Amino acid sequence: MSKTSKRPAIVPPTAEEDAAIIAAALADPDAQPLTDEQLKAMVPMHSLKAKGRPKSSSKKLLVSVRYSPEVVSFFKATGEGWQSRMDHVLQDYVVRHSL
Repeated sequence: MSKTSKRPAIVPPTAEEDAAIIAAALADPDAQPLTDEQLKAMVPMHSLKAKGRPKSSSKKLLVSVRYSPEVVSFFKATGEGWQSRMDHVLQDYVVRHSL
């Protein structure tokens, strides 16, 4: 036995109602129809290359490292961006100790 839908049937507008809807839409200055040029320029969102954050020119590596609680607490206490500050301190160390 099939179940009947409890949703009301969709009734399309009459020709007069449709003409009134179109006239009202065209009269709205904030909702003007797109031009042919605008329609041709449209592309699907998924085809756009820019997804998420821009790619960094200097790629970083994801590693797992264990630091003493004092070191982590010190950098966390400096506020937001503490990981980047920790990275800068390590970069300075590398520069100073490179041959």
